[in-house]
Amino acid sequence: MAKQADSHEEWLKQLAEESKRKQEAFMNGIAQKLRRPRVTSAPEHPFRGAPDFWQAFEWPLEERVERFEANFKAAGGHVERVADMEAAKRFIAEKAEALSAKYVIRQNQPELNGLNLEETLAASGAEVRVWNSEAEENWRARAAESDFGIVMADYAAAYTGSVTVLSSKDKGRSVSLLPTVLFVLIPLERLKTRLGEILIRFDEAGREQLPAGIHFISGPSRSADIENDLTIGVHGPGVVHALLIG
Repeated sequence: MAKQADSHEEWLKQLAEESKRKQEAFMNGIAQKLRRPRVTSAPEHPFRGAPDFWQAFEWPLEERVERFEANFKAAGGHVERVADMEAAKRFIAEKAEALSAKYVIRQNQPELNGLNLEETLAASGAEVRVWNSEAEENWRARAAESDFGIVMADYAAAYTGSVTVLSSKDKGRSVSLLPTVLFVLIPLERLKTRLGEILIRFDEAGREQLPAGIHFISGPSRSADIENDLTIGVHGPGVVHALLIG
């Protein structure tokens, strides 16, 4: 067995060396065709990250709201500004009644737990399910059959018109990816100017503290993979409402 193992290791070593030779020949061939010396050392990077002026760039709140709304709508999303969480609940209830929503799924988050959406939406005939509230349930299937998905945004960026939604055991990604219509609730204090203000928080937290998923949502699902024909709602919700709260 030892002899067989040795021969196997030798064979793998020969394959690796042959692969390196082919790689070298390929890269040398490119350099020759470009008529310049082969670059074998990594280029210097004296500057890292965004420049200082961009790090300091920030819009005042009202401009953040206006820019986010314009950018999110440009991507096909809908934006409403409401006074508080109760007003957000009323907005969702009105949409549920208007669209005859039958099934609604929401994240299991403290802000949503206190809204009593279950009783409010029951008045319009909608059943509200809370993600991961029962261990035996197939929650991905429940999300896929839902008319509405409701999530709290962890952050939002005005410059790009993007909403950031993190996932965990109580915040399944399926809630924002599978229902037909998505409602994202965004408290104004979570609306930042730049995406960098959001991303740096994950760097500071460190790899061990990263969430299970980090999702950036900029309007409804859009795809033009097939013959450049733009189709809405192929890979996710076809309608996305961003509710700015405050």
